[in-house]
Amino acid sequence: MTSIFAADGKQTACTIIEAGPNVVTQVKTQETDGYTALQLAFGDKKEKHSVKAELNHFAKANTAPKKFTKEFRNYSIEKTLGETITVDIFAEGDTVEVVGTTKGKGFQGVVKRHGFSGVGEATHGQHDRQRAPGSIGNSSDASRVFKGMRMAGRMGGDRVKLKGLKVVKIFPEKNYILISGSVPGHNGSIVLIQK
Repeated sequence: MTSIFAADGKQTACTIIEAGPNVVTQVKTQETDGYTALQLAFGDKKEKHSVKAELNHFAKANTAPKKFTKEFRNYSIEKTLGETITVDIFAEGDTVEVVGTTKGKGFQGVVKRHGFSGVGEATHGQHDRQRAPGSIGNSSDASRVFKGMRMAGRMGGDRVKLKGLKVVKIFPEKNYILISGSVPGHNGSIVLIQK
C-alpha cells in the first residue's frame, strides 16, 4: 500500500494494482456457445511451461501464452479476438469492486480467529488456560456439539469481495491503477476488478 495527497492536502491510503494489458483470447457468442462472454488472459508465461492445447488456444488470438485466464459474461464492451484491454476502461472517481483471496493464516486459536478474550486473570489456578476456548458442549440434553460452534481452526484463504472502493488515479502508460483502501490478498496476488 501507499498513500497520495490531494490538492487540499488530504491524505488517502491506496493500493497499486497492475491491471493489464489483458488480451481477449476467446469471444463466446449466443449462436456458438449459447451465451455471450469474453475470455481475458493476463501475465506472460514461457512456452516450455505450457501444454499444446494452451499454445494452440493462445495462437488463435495471436498472442504468447498467459498464466491466468478469466471469463466475463455479458460483457458490455465489444472486442474481437486478440484485442487488448487496458486500464483505459476505468476513470478516476469510478466506484469499483475488488475480488481476491485473503492471506492464509494457518491454524489459529479462538482468541485470534473469533476474538475471544481469554480467561483474563493469570492467577488463581490459571496455569496455561489464558487463551483456551472453555466449555463447548452441553450435558445430557443435547449430548453433542452443535454445528457452527466457534472453535480453533484454519483461518484466512477466503474469497472476499470489497465493494465501494474508489479509483483514485490511473497511470495508463504502465497500466497501474490506484484504488483507495486495501484489497484482499498478499503482495503479487491476482485480484479481479469490477465496475
